[in-house]
Amino acid sequence: MSAQDAVAALKRLGLPNYEARVFVALQELGSGTAQAVSDRSEVPRSQVYGAADELAERGLVEVVESSPKEYRPVDLATARDLLTERLDRERTRAFENLESIQATGSDHGKRQDVSTLRGRRPIDDRVVSLVQDADAVVVHVAPEGDALSEQVAAALRDAADRDRRVTVLTADRSVRDRFADDPVRVVVMSEDNPADFAGRALMVDESTILLAVETDDDPLGEEALWTANSRIGGILAQFMQSGMESGTERTDDGG
Repeated sequence: MSAQDAVAALKRLGLPNYEARVFVALQELGSGTAQAVSDRSEVPRSQVYGAADELAERGLVEVVESSPKEYRPVDLATARDLLTERLDRERTRAFENLESIQATGSDHGKRQDVSTLRGRRPIDDRVVSLVQDADAVVVHVAPEGDALSEQVAAALRDAADRDRRVTVLTADRSVRDRFADDPVRVVVMSEDNPADFAGRALMVDESTILLAVETDDDPLGEEALWTANSRIGGILAQFMQSGMESGTERTDDGG
């Protein structure tokens, strides 16, 4: 990793630009005066003093009372712990504040627009939420076993335990084993009639649809759209239901 990469990483951990650059420069130097740090970091010397003092306040730098004054970074393990603790505190404070201002209630099942989501975890969270809102029917398409997280599998089991009709459509026989002791219907498509889907999908109560595809060029790995109680959701549900019934019939006939 270059010094520039290290600075960028420290900034993501919450250090301001000058503080990150000064801290990286001190790692390279071992210790140094404001002038030496300025030369290495390209931070103006007048700004090095303030940045180094802030780092000292954070416990990341020792101030050597010499003439001229020098600065020395603390041990890296100590710095890592201090920054991690600070990040945890800020994260806790941020989400406590968000919880205090968050609108009450949930409109997951009431919206009639089309929304998009990126990232496996947010998509899994939305799948779970939609399954929990199901009144009667849940159909989850998981072509491969690793497309079905434990979080989603648990929500499907819970829905089935609440007398919702839950079906999982897959091409992976191991998925059947995962639900062997649960009231979840698992349909395994045969080799002659594979589950030919571009990604995973969810249908709830024939009015809510979520479609997700993997995106190799996206660092978040997956993108999805979903819609509930909308006309387009009803149309997509009909297509999905028709295709699933046709494929299931051919699978049953074959075997």
